[in-house]
Amino acid sequence: MTTDTKPHLSRTHVLDLLRHMIRIRRFEDKCAELYTQEKIRGFLHLYDGEEAIAAGIIPVLETGDRLVATYREHGHALVRGISMRAVMAEMLGKAAGCSGGRGGSMHLFDRDTNFYGGNAIVGGGLPMAIGLALADKMQAEPNVTVCFFGEGAAAEGAFHESLNLAALWELPVLFVCENNGYAMGTALSRSESEQDIHDKAACYNIRSEALDGMNVVDVEAAARRAISEIREHGGPHFLECRTYRFRAHSMFDAQLYRDKKEVETWRQKGPIVRFQTWSLENKLIHQDEIDAIEAEIDAEIEDAVAFAEAADLEPISSLMTDTVAADPPEPPSIEVLSSETVETTYREAAREALRDALSRDPRVFLMGEDVGAYGGCYAVSKGLMEEFGENRVRDTPLSEAGFTGAGIGAAMAGMRPIVEVMTVNFSLLALDQILNTAATIRHMSGGQFNVPVVIRMATGAGKQLAAQHSHSLEGWFAHIPGLRVLTPATLEDARGMLATALEDPDPVLIFENALLYNRTSEIAVNAGPVDISKAAIRRKGENVTLITYGGSLWKTLEAAERLSEQNIDAQVIDLRVLRPLDEATILDAAKRTRRVVIIDEGWRSGSLAAEVSARIMEQAFWYLDAPIERVCSAEVPIPYPKHLEDFAIPSVEQIVEAAQRTLAET
Repeated sequence: MTTDTKPHLSRTHVLDLLRHMIRIRRFEDKCAELYTQEKIRGFLHLYDGEEAIAAGIIPVLETGDRLVATYREHGHALVRGISMRAVMAEMLGKAAGCSGGRGGSMHLFDRDTNFYGGNAIVGGGLPMAIGLALADKMQAEPNVTVCFFGEGAAAEGAFHESLNLAALWELPVLFVCENNGYAMGTALSRSESEQDIHDKAACYNIRSEALDGMNVVDVEAAARRAISEIREHGGPHFLECRTYRFRAHSMFDAQLYRDKKEVETWRQKGPIVRFQTWSLENKLIHQDEIDAIEAEIDAEIEDAVAFAEAADLEPISSLMTDTVAADPPEPPSIEVLSSETVETTYREAAREALRDALSRDPRVFLMGEDVGAYGGCYAVSKGLMEEFGENRVRDTPLSEAGFTGAGIGAAMAGMRPIVEVMTVNFSLLALDQILNTAATIRHMSGGQFNVPVVIRMATGAGKQLAAQHSHSLEGWFAHIPGLRVLTPATLEDARGMLATALEDPDPVLIFENALLYNRTSEIAVNAGPVDISKAAIRRKGENVTLITYGGSLWKTLEAAERLSEQNIDAQVIDLRVLRPLDEATILDAAKRTRRVVIIDEGWRSGSLAAEVSARIMEQAFWYLDAPIERVCSAEVPIPYPKHLEDFAIPSVEQIVEAAQRTLAET
């Protein structure tokens, strides 16, 4: 579809543009009033002065186009067509709000209008927008994704990572920088060495331009040109809309960083007064028509406030809803495993899982650092690019926040991405996207959006990679509601967890211990999907329960064999799933053997072992015959020398000694 590249300033169109801007302004004036009355709480960021940008761009879009906004998104939501009643109810935290009362002022969502919400993290929405556009391109959908953000985002890494990916992959994204001159209270001149933000985009070979963001006609004309070019030729476009916010950064802001004269000077050239005065002077409209628009909007606002104030609060009983899916997928029907087996490695089992996923579902694609031509840092994806092509096995730049966020956005748009983060320490660069977007979108949107993404990464110590490459951080991620955290330790799990994870409607993180990749074992020739909701009893025993996961499983099983030589019968539990924990299996084991040792390669303080121990103490304390023992990594960055590294992480000897201590207790 070709977009008309010139605005047609008919009387009707002039009135529509003016109506959009006045409607935003008056709605927000009422919100400011309600804030002072403490009916709206939290942060309230107003769009006052920037209305021409939303009014000029959003009506040019098609219904299938997607919008990603900022925490200053009320104007975007109203112009996109979200009802004022639903927006106002959301501001008051009511269940009738557009996000079910879960998002508030900064997180307005609406699936029906493809409004993917405001984002409280500066620049945080940019990677998501990349992913939405990537999904449309991969599915040959003719949509454009528009991403709004402030000039402060231009200093964030996510900005640069996203622009680079958009240009590299020629994605249909319209970047709209609403440059209001201040990143919170810091003037642009004090925060940016290059103050022409659109020039930053040009450095990535993105078509870009700067324009007067206070002139709604200029904004619309630029938007029409940009969207037309994206639809006809593909690739991204960048608009820097130079504007000004008349109010504070948020209602908490005392505005001590600028004087009142500066604000008043800008108000004289504000978008509404300029366009309204020009339209009247040129006799395109009449004052009585403006009066009628204002009266109509005032009535709509009065109705929206009455609706919101009368609406119900969400009942406390629904607190836990929309954290993860209410009805997760049923565990797969496991085939009777063939008696015929084949010897293979953990690495090859994981590769076969990827191959099967890519073959079975065209929505599945793999992306990450060096997963394609190089074959993966641990050679797990070796040969898959040649087999499935560069579109399905997609090498990324070294930009963890960017490509992880892109995977999140693509998942929200219907794809089933597998994102590989090379090692767990690199995941910290993507933590914002995992924690603040993937894990929260379902909740903040009131269940309208979900993120069926799978994120794989290597974890663990033992390869003399020193402190920065030897982390075991899976316990950190298990702390986050909204995620499922898996730790395959066996070849069957390496082969089968991925398929089931891809059916999960929520984000799943899979941590593969790097020491396991070369492990060899027999596996059934028809091995396939496995359950990802339960712990597994890897060894039965009556005297003590050893609870572990991931790379420590095999040490623990060896320790159990050594204990058996001392007539100590140890049961071994492989947690497999760190979130949600299988409490039933854990508690049953603790009650039966009455002695527990927990083995965890995370550091002892704040470890997953501490969480498992606490749950046992809360629910099975009176069954225990001895204090719970924990075997964790020493409280030190993992050292490089082999003898120190071995001593710093759980060992077979430490596990045996801990089990012996529990049995020595009377």
